[in-house]
Amino acid sequence: MDITLMTILSFLLNFLNSNHFNHMNNNPLLNCDYEKGVCEILETPANETSAAEFEAVKSDKIRIIYYTDPICSSCWGIEAQLRKFKLEYGSAVDIEYRMGGLLPSWDIYNSGGISKPSDVAGHWEEVSPHYKMPIDGSVWLEDPLNSSYPPSIAFKAAQMQDQKKAIIFLRIIREMVFLDKLNITKTEHLEKAAKMAKLDVVQWKEDYESKAQIEFKKDLDLGKQLGVRGFPTLIFVKDDEMLDILYGFKPYEEFEKRVKKIDREAKKNKYSAEWENLFAVYPTLTTQEFAVLSNISFEKSQEFLLNLSTENKLERKEIKNGDLWILNSNSN
Repeated sequence: MDITLMTILSFLLNFLNSNHFNHMNNNPLLNCDYEKGVCEILETPANETSAAEFEAVKSDKIRIIYYTDPICSSCWGIEAQLRKFKLEYGSAVDIEYRMGGLLPSWDIYNSGGISKPSDVAGHWEEVSPHYKMPIDGSVWLEDPLNSSYPPSIAFKAAQMQDQKKAIIFLRIIREMVFLDKLNITKTEHLEKAAKMAKLDVVQWKEDYESKAQIEFKKDLDLGKQLGVRGFPTLIFVKDDEMLDILYGFKPYEEFEKRVKKIDREAKKNKYSAEWENLFAVYPTLTTQEFAVLSNISFEKSQEFLLNLSTENKLERKEIKNGDLWILNSNSN
C-alpha cells in the first residue's frame, strides 16, 4: 500500500468514526432517485441551517455554493444546464464548488435498495436515458469504486491550486468514471487527470496527501451546517445571506429564475451558439449539452454532430448510452 492510499484511508477511518456520521445508518446512494433528480444522503432538521456561518465575501455578484460529488449521476445530469448558465450569467454569479461526500464506504452502512456496487450499475443504466446523458455503469461491475472520498479530495487539491483548472479536472474525472469505466479512486487515473488539466502535478500530489483532506472535511462540515442532504444542491447567497436553493436536477429555466429573483438587474450575456465557438469553450460536449447550448432539440443536435463527424471536424466517442463529441485536432 503506497503512502497516498495509507494517508487517505487513515483520514477516512478517523473521520467516519467521528460524530459527523454517527447518526447515519443508510448507504447514501440508497436514496438516488432520478425522478426527483437527486442523490440524497440524509435529512437534516431545518433549524440546523441557521447555524451556518458564511465566510465574509465582498462581491457584487451572486454567490452560488454548489454541493456536488464526482460520482453523483444527477450532478452529471445537470452539466448541460450548468454550462449554459455559466455562459449566460457568468458575469453575474460566482459558483463555488464544494464536495459533499456521497459515498464514504460500502462497509459501514446497513443494506438497502442500493447496498453494493453492482446495484449502482443498474441505477446508472436507468438514469442515463432520463437525463439524456451518456453513462456506462459497467465500472461498478468491472472495477467498482469503494468510496467517492479520494476523487473528492483530489478535486480539493486541484482547487487549492487553481479554481478554473479544478473545474476542468472535475470534468475529466467525471468523464473517466461515467464514460470510460475507470475507477477514479486510483491514484494513476487521478494523476493523469491532473496532468490533462495542466495542474502542477507535484504540488497537486503534495496537497492531495495532506492539506486537501482538511479542505474536504471543511466542505463536509459546512454542508452539515447548511442542511445539505443531497446532490446537486446550489445555494444562492447575496451579502452573506442565503436567499434561495436549487435542489436536484432542474431545467435551465429554474437556474435563470433564481438569478432574476435575487437580482432583477442581472445581465444575461449573449454568446455565439456556433459549434466552433461552443467547442472552443468546452472541448468535449455530449449530444444533450450541445442541444441545450445551441437551443435545438436532442434529435437535431445528434444529426448535426454526426454530420460534423462525417466531415472529420469532430471526433465521435461512442458510449454505451450515448456519445461524447470532441473537436478534431486535424480539422481546419
